[in-house]
Amino acid sequence: MSGRRDPHERTEPTLGRLDDLDKPAPPVDDGLPHIVVDEPRRGRGGAVPPPRSRRPQPPRKRGWLIPLLVLLLIGVATALYLQQDRLRNLVPSTELNDTLSQANAALDAGRLDGSNGDSARELFEKARDQQPDSDQARDGLRRVGQAEISRADAALGAGHLDEAEAALNVARELLGGGNDVEQLSQRLSQARNPQKQTESLVDQAQQALAAGKLDGDDGAGPLYRRVLDADKNNAVAARGLDKVGDGLAAQARQAIADNDRAKANAIVDRIAILVPGYGDLPSLRAALAETRKQDDQAVSALIQQGNDAMRAGRFTGDGDDNALARFRAALAADPDNADAKAGLGQVAQALIVQANAAIDSEDDDQATRLLDQAAKLAPKSAELAAARARIGGAGKPASPSAAGAGKLPVAGDDATAQASLEVSPEQKARVTALVRRAQQAAARGDIMDPPGDSAYDLYRNALSIDGNDASARAGLQALPSQVETQMQQAVANGNVKRAEDLYATLSDLAPGDASQGDLRHKLGSAWIDNAVQRAAQGDRQGAFQALDRARRYAPDDPRLQSTYERIATGR
Repeated sequence: MSGRRDPHERTEPTLGRLDDLDKPAPPVDDGLPHIVVDEPRRGRGGAVPPPRSRRPQPPRKRGWLIPLLVLLLIGVATALYLQQDRLRNLVPSTELNDTLSQANAALDAGRLDGSNGDSARELFEKARDQQPDSDQARDGLRRVGQAEISRADAALGAGHLDEAEAALNVARELLGGGNDVEQLSQRLSQARNPQKQTESLVDQAQQALAAGKLDGDDGAGPLYRRVLDADKNNAVAARGLDKVGDGLAAQARQAIADNDRAKANAIVDRIAILVPGYGDLPSLRAALAETRKQDDQAVSALIQQGNDAMRAGRFTGDGDDNALARFRAALAADPDNADAKAGLGQVAQALIVQANAAIDSEDDDQATRLLDQAAKLAPKSAELAAARARIGGAGKPASPSAAGAGKLPVAGDDATAQASLEVSPEQKARVTALVRRAQQAAARGDIMDPPGDSAYDLYRNALSIDGNDASARAGLQALPSQVETQMQQAVANGNVKRAEDLYATLSDLAPGDASQGDLRHKLGSAWIDNAVQRAAQGDRQGAFQALDRARRYAPDDPRLQSTYERIATGR
């Protein structure tokens, strides 16, 4: 069969594959040259741009940008490296500040070291990790080390050797050594190996006993006591302390015979501390109690006679049948007797009342004589200062020159007599300013100090300008009640030294005030509480000093003797 196709042969039309519609048709090789025609691109509106040249354009050379970028990156990196500390300071460090705040709070609370993440050491170390060059973190770790030294010292003094060693090790790690660390280390070593030290202390104590030196830092009693504190079974030290007790008991009995009750009390208290089990201690206390009873009866009789003379109006006089003479005799027998001191204050107050009456009668000379007598008994009395301002000042305040100089009136001074008839507006303004400053000073607690800027001095200065100023007079007379309130707060807060200072101020401002008896007893009780607290912290010497102060204010407090015995025996 021929392969040619018959032109008259009918071919049926077909649609073909629908999937091939999108495919381009294959080129047909018809033997003619193949020409490609570019379709012209049309612009907006169908316009055809003019044809461009077919000449190829050479590529632009930008190779210089790469080195420039490299140099720029190197410069930026170098600047950031050199300024990293400064940049770090610009970044907010809230987390660091929070950590430092927690660390300081832990240090204040006494949580020095631990493993729970909340101790001062751990928190300061965490802050150091957060910012390695933090001065606050380094200083905090140093303070923790110093606190550990204090803790080790207290533990060593209390005989807690393991606790002392643990604290000392932490201090050594944080501080890297130092004199304090080395000294504590030597003491701890001696405490753990006491044999050599004990022999040395016993030799020193025997030499002191032979020389008759029973008490004091290098006396036989304290040296033997140190030996027994370290070795309770040391027979040599026990026998030595008995001999010390015999010697001190003889001194106490001599003091009782000499009617030196203060010295006898002090010696008996030392026996209780050094030799708490001394056999004659109860008899010594009984002898003291009997002597105290006899003395108290004599003093009480004198005070009663003084009070009787007060009620009879015999405040002062040439003989001994007056209140002043009786109260002075009571103080001669018992220098610390609070009732006798209050009696002298009552005499001073009575003289001030008489002086005010003389001022009302315009008898300034008599008033001055009475106030001069009162000033010898109660020189800092608020009522005395107020009365002084009235002399020559009832409607006749101090001269402008004296007021402008800001001088304070002095007992017996005639400065207040230099007066004008009226108070000028300038003087009144100055008085108002002084009273305002005095009120502020009283609120701060600056009652008698500092001189010149205390409430007491500022009120007196105001009265030296205008002796009739009601606000200055009322402020001065109200100082005792303000001091009493502040003292009560100090006692409640445990600030016993501040309370004692305020009690002394109150005694000066309001001598003879009957309410001071209760305040005095509260102060003595506060000193007993302070002694117990110090003993619990291992400060026995400070505890006994606190008890000595308690005896001054509350000698009959039943807790006093029991606290002495508990501290002396280590209970």
